[in-house]
Amino acid sequence: MVNPMKQILSLFAVMAAGPAIAAPGGAIATLQLGSYVCETPGDATGPAGQRVPAQDFTIINASSYATGSGRGSYLLTGKIVVVTSGPKKGQRFHKLSGSFLRLLEPDGNDSSLRCIRQVTNNR
Repeated sequence: MVNPMKQILSLFAVMAAGPAIAAPGGAIATLQLGSYVCETPGDATGPAGQRVPAQDFTIINASSYATGSGRGSYLLTGKIVVVTSGPKKGQRFHKLSGSFLRLLEPDGNDSSLRCIRQVTNNR
């Protein structure tokens, strides 16, 4: 006869070894390190984008960012970035790709402001 306590402990051990359940909204992740420059769309008579330097930021490690006016943190779940502290606190972004974010309006729709991670060929 098997000891019921051993069965319960074995069950807990198996459950603890299983896969982690994702957070609501998707898996938790981080953005790629680097500087993100922000702009709004231009038009056919000028540049393709109009820089908005006040919105620029740099991902400095894991879930921390820096701007010219301070540092803060963010949470990325699925494709939504929520800035949780610092100068950009309360802003939300839609992650469209590994290097492309779009600021979200209060109603959750994409705004015209886009932030793109700088790499060698777009500086």
